[in-house]
Amino acid sequence: MKVLVTGHNGYIGSVMVPMLLAAGHEVTGLDTYYFEACGFGPPVPDVPSLRLDLRDVRPEHLRGFEAVIHLAALCNDPLGNLNAETTYEINHRASVRLAEAAKRAGVLRWLFASSCSLYGVAGDEMLTEAAAFNPITPYGESKVRAERDVRPLASDDFSPTFLRNATAYGVSPRLRADIVVNNLVGYAVTSGDILIQSDGTPWRPLVHVEDIARAFLAVLHAPRKLVHNEAFNVGRNDDNLRVREIADIVQAAVPGCRIRYAAGGGPDPRSYRVDCSKIARAIPAFRPQWTVRRGVEQLHAAFRSNGLTSEQFLGERYLRVKQIQKLQADGRLDGLLRWAAPNRETPPRATGAK
Repeated sequence: MKVLVTGHNGYIGSVMVPMLLAAGHEVTGLDTYYFEACGFGPPVPDVPSLRLDLRDVRPEHLRGFEAVIHLAALCNDPLGNLNAETTYEINHRASVRLAEAAKRAGVLRWLFASSCSLYGVAGDEMLTEAAAFNPITPYGESKVRAERDVRPLASDDFSPTFLRNATAYGVSPRLRADIVVNNLVGYAVTSGDILIQSDGTPWRPLVHVEDIARAFLAVLHAPRKLVHNEAFNVGRNDDNLRVREIADIVQAAVPGCRIRYAAGGGPDPRSYRVDCSKIARAIPAFRPQWTVRRGVEQLHAAFRSNGLTSEQFLGERYLRVKQIQKLQADGRLDGLLRWAAPNRETPPRATGAK
């Protein structure tokens, strides 16, 4: 297929694109490149790309594509809280406009990177895709609104699918240190402490970034009738873990580190477990390859081999909110997260991303 991937230069996209290429797809990216300077390890693969803000996408940008994989968003709660209205404009309203533009352009498949964050506060119960939404952050709420408003667009000629990813972890050329497994391993490697910001009791559903990519690929290849206007929790049932259990895994993998609780850290209200049985039943081709324990070992090895320091780990390169704040402080982004000097729109071409 000819596939457009929004956010192809990000944490998930830079892992997904090589998998799509290996499967024989013709891939074009679309990204505003906030994090172009935030590389880790091997370079991001070059593919033809549109250097374009998601808010500016029009039907003519999407003509000729058979599928759109929509990853682009302001990702995670701290970044979403920075400017709630801009979070809703990008994650919700621009996502809906993208789907509308795709439908008008004749795109057949539209795969949306939703999130288990839309379940929000749920306690110990295992949540299926039929569970009630209870988001408590703009990020989680933006995903609820996007799903709600895209669903009615489904038709014989336009087939959306909503992949509700568990909390990602694992190595990527656009590494993130602001997600729980990566964060705990990074602290352990660079400081000797596994720093827990809460009391350690919250549940987190977890999934390796490569397995997220595998899920999108499996949905893209699945018969339309199995995925049309459906939502799927993406992860492994065995990898619903409490934060303190993740810390125990990290302590076993990183020699000499100790678990430490941040002063004043109390219960985190964001606590939920998700049931991923539906995607396993409906799409047998999707089989996660990673466990949290293996992912922790992968991160430990990558951090050590790349000589990751505490200064690097806690700086803007791997913390999304700090990178955005730096771009704003430097006068490169305005308060609405638009480039102060227009980020020139280009036709599809190799960008030489690094």
